[in-house]
Amino acid sequence: MHLVHATSVEIDGHAVLIRGPSGCGKSDLALRLMDQGAQLVADDQSGLSAENGRLFVSCPPSIAGMIEVRGLGILRLPHRDRVPLALVVDLVAAKDVERLPEPSRTAFLGIQVPRVALCAFESSTPAKVRLAVSVATRDSTVL
Repeated sequence: MHLVHATSVEIDGHAVLIRGPSGCGKSDLALRLMDQGAQLVADDQSGLSAENGRLFVSCPPSIAGMIEVRGLGILRLPHRDRVPLALVVDLVAAKDVERLPEPSRTAFLGIQVPRVALCAFESSTPAKVRLAVSVATRDSTVL
């Protein structure tokens, strides 16, 4: 298992890997996505594995089902395991989010994955993540 400093959730059977430095809002965005029906995969450390040209996200057993919720502490929640990775979200400052970005990809274990850069704390970010998953998994294009 290849570990990355990232939080991950499952949306409609697809994993979203949320990356960024400590304190940038990874767990906060995951919590807002879970409030809208997503399931926790892993908080803070996500494990990646490759099989037949696809990437899968899992949680290290020592932190399975646990998420840090600022102001409440570490909570245990239902979680999913071994979910196919569909999208990487890199968290950036609001001023660094491009209005009309070119399609972007990143690679893990030699496998390319769609990538977007978003600000965690904008109210529309959960909706943007869901739209990006839809585009990534339906091979659609954004006009």
